[in-house]
Amino acid sequence: MMAKFKLVATAAMGLESIVAQEVQDLGYETKVENGKVYFEGDETAIARCNLWLRVADRVKIVVGEFPAETFDQLFENTKALNWEQYLPVDANFPVSGKSVKSKLFSVPDCQAIVKKAIVERMKHHYKRLGFLDESGATYKIEVSILKDVATLTIDTSGAGLHKRGYRQNQGEAPLKETLAAALVKISRWSPSRPFVDLFCGSGTIPLEAAMIGQNIAPGYNREFISEDWPWMKAKIWDDARNEADDLANYDQPLEIIGSDIDHRMVQIAQENALEAGFADLITFKQMQATDFTTKLTDGVIISNPPYGERIGEKEEIEKVIKQLGEIMKNYPTWSVYMLSSMENFEQLYGKKATKKRKLFNGFIRTDLYQFWGQKSKRDE
Repeated sequence: MMAKFKLVATAAMGLESIVAQEVQDLGYETKVENGKVYFEGDETAIARCNLWLRVADRVKIVVGEFPAETFDQLFENTKALNWEQYLPVDANFPVSGKSVKSKLFSVPDCQAIVKKAIVERMKHHYKRLGFLDESGATYKIEVSILKDVATLTIDTSGAGLHKRGYRQNQGEAPLKETLAAALVKISRWSPSRPFVDLFCGSGTIPLEAAMIGQNIAPGYNREFISEDWPWMKAKIWDDARNEADDLANYDQPLEIIGSDIDHRMVQIAQENALEAGFADLITFKQMQATDFTTKLTDGVIISNPPYGERIGEKEEIEKVIKQLGEIMKNYPTWSVYMLSSMENFEQLYGKKATKKRKLFNGFIRTDLYQFWGQKSKRDE
């Protein structure tokens, strides 16, 4: 008999609707709040969402939510939750916390109180007099207090979901894999079209495109913390991975090109592609963005050009964006998506964006400037 859990997929600001769509595509109904997508599901849902969500940061179990304006309230309400449903007697359960706009603002105190409340509950349930030895599997618990409402969660993912299971060597300002996947999704690129990243850096965007193009589950080659939990049986994970294997289109041909002006980055991108198993599917080359030329039609360019934060860089990158705007006039069927923090991007590019979308790249506020190409035969 499978259990029913209240689950939450966490997301970066501005990406909630994409994560919600991903969760719905897996067959679960969603409710969206700031940075969070709530849904209900069983053990299988935990495994499938960890394997398949490209844009979410983590999948967590919501154990409980309640008002907590005093330490006493926090303690009693935490103790009242059925922790034994999740934690075996030997569970190792570190508690982390955060507090925003709340009376209980001391995070260390909140963590200590939650820990104590769970210990009391467990000792009572498992009839233990002494302390709990915590020698078993790890259950990372978080107490998050927002406007005097406490939410207690258990993390099922472990390392953040942006870790895709291939070791990624990065450049200086790497784009998070989850955001890269979001950019590809927003563009509605389909694998029958050519795909180009003119500022590919360590190759994150082309790699995410390749995974989307062949419908490869992003978490297929990695492990998750909940795989060690006694009630998340191996069969659940095996079935979820077999499903992912069946759904992958390994034969789907792809036309994906990544280029960068820095030959060291190109080499890193090639190593990352090899590590991820896409060496034969993605072409990386050292090239200036402004040397772009193609005979192909209906392509998509998705890039995260440098933001020109360093001295002397700004003029340089502005010049490149200007030239790109000119070059792309020759390719009216191509669509261009550029993630940039430059407020004057459209002016430089010489064209008004079809659409703009506010996104956060880490803590930098950026806009995704979308320049849609002409309607193409491929869409009919």
